[in-house]
Amino acid sequence: MSLTFHHRPALVAYITCGDPDLPTSREVVLAAIRAGADVIELGVPFSDPVADGPVIQRASERALKHGTSLEDVLELARDVRKQAPNTGLLIFSYLNPLVRMGLEKFATKAKANGIDGVLVTDLPVEEAGEHLAIMRRHDIDTVFLAAPTSPDERLKAICGVSRGFVYAVSRTGVTGTRDALAADASELVRRIRQFTNLPVAVGFGISNAQQFEAVTSFADAGVVGSGIVQIIEKSGANAPQAVYDFITGLLSGSRQSAHTTNI
Repeated sequence: MSLTFHHRPALVAYITCGDPDLPTSREVVLAAIRAGADVIELGVPFSDPVADGPVIQRASERALKHGTSLEDVLELARDVRKQAPNTGLLIFSYLNPLVRMGLEKFATKAKANGIDGVLVTDLPVEEAGEHLAIMRRHDIDTVFLAAPTSPDERLKAICGVSRGFVYAVSRTGVTGTRDALAADASELVRRIRQFTNLPVAVGFGISNAQQFEAVTSFADAGVVGSGIVQIIEKSGANAPQAVYDFITGLLSGSRQSAHTTNI
């Protein structure tokens, strides 16, 4: 399968794999899927996550202390895929872990283990030629980040090589929860839609139901990362249930509203 949004509005849920440990990560992912997440971003912990805020940085540190590797994340994906055949699974990583494994080896293993797509957060579209060629050969979707500061020419290039969906960054800076979303997120989605018919997901800063509903009034999906990772950090062994409750709360009002609108 490929990255597909089965619901409107759709939710893309991010977790840092290995935080607090791999068995809990697996249960958190399955809980998020049961709660209604359409796509799961499986975050590969990295020692220098420069695009991430303190919440995800701390999660990466905890996961790396346990020795969590890209191999482990791919094994987790294989286990999840057996129980969730219809949910999109996306590897969310910095470039270094993929290069260390080897792009060809990564793509082969990722496809065999049920991965649908990959987002390399620090790989500019201008330097992605080899990455794109290898992922295309293995039928793995490539998702790229589009920022409010991107000129139209760059947005067009990003849209031209994206598969699955386009990830619109709601604001400049690092990931993290915010009390309010940047006003330019809707304008960015409008600009992206000039260049593609792919769904557009908005992320960076969605942490409550009001923000999710606001974003999905103009985008196809909302991406929730730091909000989920923060719940995992606070909940420990109870993280799967806590994440399930959080996602259910995010989605209940929005999907009910969308259903009512469509009647």
